[in-house]
Amino acid sequence: MSFDLKSLLRPHIAGLKPYSSARDEYAGKEGIFLDANENPYGSTAPGNFNRYPDPYQIEIKEKLAEIKKVKPDQVFLGNGSDEAIDLLLRAFCNPGKDNMIILPPTYGMYEVSASINDVEIKRVPLSEDFQLQPRKILEAVNDFTKVIFICSPNNPTGNLMKKKDIYQVLENFNGIVVVDEAYIDFAPEVSMVAELEKYPNLVVIQTFSKAWGLAALRIGMGFASTQIISILNLIKPPYNISGLTQEKVLEALSLPNAVYGMVGKIMEGKNELVRKLEEMDEVIQVYHSDANFVLVKIPQAKEIYHYLIEEKIIIRDRSKVTLCEDCLRISVGTPEENEAFLTAFASYTKPTTK
Repeated sequence: MSFDLKSLLRPHIAGLKPYSSARDEYAGKEGIFLDANENPYGSTAPGNFNRYPDPYQIEIKEKLAEIKKVKPDQVFLGNGSDEAIDLLLRAFCNPGKDNMIILPPTYGMYEVSASINDVEIKRVPLSEDFQLQPRKILEAVNDFTKVIFICSPNNPTGNLMKKKDIYQVLENFNGIVVVDEAYIDFAPEVSMVAELEKYPNLVVIQTFSKAWGLAALRIGMGFASTQIISILNLIKPPYNISGLTQEKVLEALSLPNAVYGMVGKIMEGKNELVRKLEEMDEVIQVYHSDANFVLVKIPQAKEIYHYLIEEKIIIRDRSKVTLCEDCLRISVGTPEENEAFLTAFASYTKPTTK
């Protein structure tokens, strides 16, 4: 199947002239800068923050390209992965006309972004074992379907989607397929980034928030063809990643072994957490997880959730989410935090009724 990116793009985006910032017109680092109306005397806060940052984060992209085995111009950096999600909808979905497909239970921000952009949402639930249903997904596609979001490993269920099912969707849909890999660093499989050359309609999004431990910096990654990345760069805000964030991300990328060590500790903690949860009589099921959290099915999920809040232990109640009735989602903490959770969890007793 041929893929025509131009036909998907909203017509006015194709002819859009982007804002030209001072750092677009001169990207050098040396000189007397009198072009951007900056404060020449420095910053009121400690540090040097008076100059605008690199609008395209070239240094970070070059380092990431080496790590991910892509070209620098196949990398997009956003204010969290949520910015990439929003920009994709703004680029390809005409408000009030086009639609996108989500696969519940899944990450809630897809639906929020669609609602903000007035994009119709089509829902094709996962199977009972939380896997894609490619035939049903493709049956839901019509002439106005522009984007399909696949979360793998999935949030809130934690499992990887079968790659053969992702390939089936990619090969039979003439639109953008977004594979959200926020938790891929915890998974045993390689990233779909390796498939970019084969699938021109594939966009892979990842994040520095989870395995890299940089959630407060708010920086997400997008990987796609150079054509799709150029569109995202065209419509993004000029300075969407702060200079301080870029500085800290570069520091993290210079110490790649640190992330592997942290992931190893988290996975050890998850295995121990799962083992102890499965020994508890109250637990109906601990679902398989390829992420840094586990989904647990248990009676009185809502009551236990509120009880744990009173004990100052905060987890997520997913019992109202499609296919996740009576389920709680528990992030893996430190050994001490996991033990505190298990102790409080085990101490819950169902209130007696008179």
